[in-house]
Amino acid sequence: MDKILEGLVSSSHPLPLKRVIVRRVVESAETPLSQAQCRAMFVLSTRLVLQGPDPFQRQVGRQVLEAYGRYHRDEFEAFFNRGLVLGLLQRGYGELSSRDPAILDYIQAGLRLIMSCPSVLELFELLQVEALRLVCERPAPPLCARLCQLLGDFPQCLPRGRKLSLAFCQQLVRSIAHFQSQGSREAELRLYVSQVTQVSGLLRSVWKAEPDTLLPSLQELFAVISAADTSFEPSVALASLVQHIPLQMITVLIRSLTTDPNVKDASMTQALCRMIDWLSWPLAQHVETWVIALLKGLAAVQKFTILIDVTLLKIELVFNRLWFPLVRPGALAVLSHMLLSFQHSPEAFHLIVPHVVSLVQSFKRDGLPSSTAFLMQLTELIHCMMYHYSGFPELYEPILEAIKDMPKPSEEKIKLILSQSAWTSQSSSLPSCLSRLSGKSETGKTGLINLGNTCYMNSVIQALFMATDFRRHVLSLNLNGCNSLMRKLQHLFAFLAHTQREAYAPRIFFEASRPPWFTPRSQQDCSEYLRFLLDRLHEEERTLKALSSTKTSEGTTNEESQTQEAVHKAQVFAEAPCVGSEERTLIEKMFGGKLKTTICCLNCKSTSQKEEAFTDLSLAFCPPTSLENVDPKCVERSEVKDDYMVQTNTTATSPAGETPLNNLEANGGHDTVMNEGTIKDFSTEPDSENTTNSELNKVQDNGDMSQRLVGKNTPSVTDLLNYFLAPEILSGDNKYYCEKCASLQNAEKTMQIIEEPEYLILTLLRFSYDPKCHIRRKILDNVSLPLVLELPVKRATCPLAVVSGSWSVGVEISDIGENLAKKLKPSGADEVTCPQLVPYTLSSVVVHSGVSSESGHYYSYARNVTGSGPSGLCHQSTALSLVSPQAKLLTEESPCTVLENELDPEMPREWFLFNDSRVTFTSFQSVQKITSRFPKDTAYVLFYKKQNSTSGFSTNSANGLWVNGDPPLQKDLMDAITKDNKLYLQEQELSARTQALQAASASCSFRPNGFDDNDPPGSCGPTGGGGGGGFSTVGRLVF
Repeated sequence: MDKILEGLVSSSHPLPLKRVIVRRVVESAETPLSQAQCRAMFVLSTRLVLQGPDPFQRQVGRQVLEAYGRYHRDEFEAFFNRGLVLGLLQRGYGELSSRDPAILDYIQAGLRLIMSCPSVLELFELLQVEALRLVCERPAPPLCARLCQLLGDFPQCLPRGRKLSLAFCQQLVRSIAHFQSQGSREAELRLYVSQVTQVSGLLRSVWKAEPDTLLPSLQELFAVISAADTSFEPSVALASLVQHIPLQMITVLIRSLTTDPNVKDASMTQALCRMIDWLSWPLAQHVETWVIALLKGLAAVQKFTILIDVTLLKIELVFNRLWFPLVRPGALAVLSHMLLSFQHSPEAFHLIVPHVVSLVQSFKRDGLPSSTAFLMQLTELIHCMMYHYSGFPELYEPILEAIKDMPKPSEEKIKLILSQSAWTSQSSSLPSCLSRLSGKSETGKTGLINLGNTCYMNSVIQALFMATDFRRHVLSLNLNGCNSLMRKLQHLFAFLAHTQREAYAPRIFFEASRPPWFTPRSQQDCSEYLRFLLDRLHEEERTLKALSSTKTSEGTTNEESQTQEAVHKAQVFAEAPCVGSEERTLIEKMFGGKLKTTICCLNCKSTSQKEEAFTDLSLAFCPPTSLENVDPKCVERSEVKDDYMVQTNTTATSPAGETPLNNLEANGGHDTVMNEGTIKDFSTEPDSENTTNSELNKVQDNGDMSQRLVGKNTPSVTDLLNYFLAPEILSGDNKYYCEKCASLQNAEKTMQIIEEPEYLILTLLRFSYDPKCHIRRKILDNVSLPLVLELPVKRATCPLAVVSGSWSVGVEISDIGENLAKKLKPSGADEVTCPQLVPYTLSSVVVHSGVSSESGHYYSYARNVTGSGPSGLCHQSTALSLVSPQAKLLTEESPCTVLENELDPEMPREWFLFNDSRVTFTSFQSVQKITSRFPKDTAYVLFYKKQNSTSGFSTNSANGLWVNGDPPLQKDLMDAITKDNKLYLQEQELSARTQALQAASASCSFRPNGFDDNDPPGSCGPTGGGGGGGFSTVGRLVF
């Protein structure tokens, strides 16, 4: 058999024929063979695997080896013995070197086949010794990474015993120090970084399994980077180890290094310079934290000579790293500290002055939100340095011209920054500087911590919070003694407005507001969550009002006091100072509008009309213009039953237990339609006929067509809204049942908005179901977002009676059932309407980054908008703060409200970018250009605020002055926030005290609980945030 196989693979027969015969050979492995025959097959397959001249022969070798080794395990155990493995590792195989990664591939495949055999223990012992020998020989990155992969898959092969394990870790550190990239092309860089990551990952595993090896490994690392040998320059790949060192050890290690008399100044200078070089490593984390900590530690022990030498040697290199986005945050942090602390001479600052203008211009051309934020920080830094080193106009004039449009910090803030950054101020600041706690950003806004793929909730909550009138109504409610969802929302809004924390964890609200069908820690549709949230709040308030009415009518004299107390709790939602019908809920007052549907029979000209309420409109993408004239708005037949409307007496409940709302949604997401008092979930039945309504057709039929429009005419939200309201013809399978004609007839259906909401929520239907692939595809078309939107509203002189209880969360063109006429009352005459264009101002934009609704990341842009126009916030400083968190808490001023008479899209600092925990200033231009810059980042949910309307909400209160126009908080809320802010300050103080105690201790031993196995809750994907980052930009890395 082996001769046949050998002749076959080397023959000139067609490859398909050879594959068929090889398959037969593999299948014959199940037949009994003699020991000699098995050995011959093992020898042949080994030769093919290790010396095969082409991929086909190597693949055949692996297949044959695995098949015959699995069915003839005893014979393979005898073949794959200690002698064979030792020979491969020490002498190689034929012309194949022992340092070829293919050797380790073969050994790993053999180990898998004999894992259940007794002889594998002997091989494990052999590999423990050979692994240490290989590492001591300084293997190249490919071989070292392959060895670490084998040891990771078979930890039994790791050297055992403290002495051998420690030696292995130290030698592996030195091996990484010898790594060098073999090329500069993107593919080569990707491979190199992945190999380094593989090796450093194994070290982390060993450190966790045997904590005693960590500290000696770090001592070895310091010995490598502090060596004065000029003939050898340690690899920057050592930076990959930093992220695996627990930050809890930073105080002890830095204090030990800076106070150790055995560490000479020259060695410390060399080590610090090389750590600064590590800023070039693209995937390193916490490098800047360790560098800044070491700089502050040296200042604390007054080793100024080292600081001066290192700053002058490396300041230009650090500045140049600002050109590379992946390493820019760390480089800017180190640059800021080095410049601000170097206050005895302008020499360091003047080294980078010639390069400032070109970098600033590059940031301005870039225009990305992240670049703008960095530019603001850089501008503040430059102003501080020019203020401190005045008297060089010839050097500073070009810089001042380049940054003239950027905010300038106040003189008081500059003085404060400089006074706290000098080396002389570092003597007692070592512990505090290491705390990662930070106060609220200078935007004055609070982020929301991602609790595990909860960015869909965070982005929606921030958009609702920035809906100024809604926020003020919620905060003004008297909800004492009520444990409702609205109470939890009020609590969340209060903390977002008044906490001193940089970000708040909304755990209680998340658990209370999460739809029951949402799987925890998995990505969800933010539009679906928003609808569910508004539905819950609406139904909750309506239930409480009904309870209030019931308690009042059934009250007796003996129970008068108890009844009054229940009534008080049930009426809390009605206590907000609002104008309008008290029968409407807060959600209706803020987000509720009315839509009138008219169907005209084209045969007898009779018409039927129906009104229904909505809180958001879902807009499908328009088909190509050339097709619109052929068949306007073709829709399919819907099987929705007669009783799809939710009547007052409906007793069915939603999954959350509340009375369900008439959800006529078709956004390619969690499509639910009320059908005879039940909920129909079409997301599990994508092919069901009942799921086909007009908007779903528009998404499915026109999604691909709209993709072809990209690059020709970018549609605007106005276009999508006009398409939503355009008439459509009901014909074919979707004919209208006319009661007058008593038959199915062609008809024209029109929709009109007859009552506009205070806040207009628009959802762009970007997710369409692909029945072929059974996935929800995303429409990535760019959509122009107008700052001002005019909504056509046709108010009726004699409004029709609305069906009681038919309040809808989301409305599309969906009333297309074949029996729809049975639900509509015919109208004898056309109704007189008063068409009017109601202006709306863009308030918030929720952006989805990704290619499907089940993955990606959500973030939101928002600004303060009231009925009279947008409002911006004034601060003591107009740039990102460089002050330490402790100083910031003492100097932060309360922002004031500024009302603008005109809409100015260029108004700086009006827009905010909410990205989970991070809140930064941005601009409307960034909002408009987000999709053009990041193709996967698209506007999804839009919030528009009606202009010239304040919802009857006065900004004055009898209870006291309102901060930022917000009402004063209830006492229990204010007490909770005050308590938490005190706790926050105590956390900072405790952290400082703990680190001070650790630094005072002589022991530097590593504690097993030093590792944090829980990944920090951040973006929901490698390309979260603004769509950038991740490893897709490896071509822009710097080594």
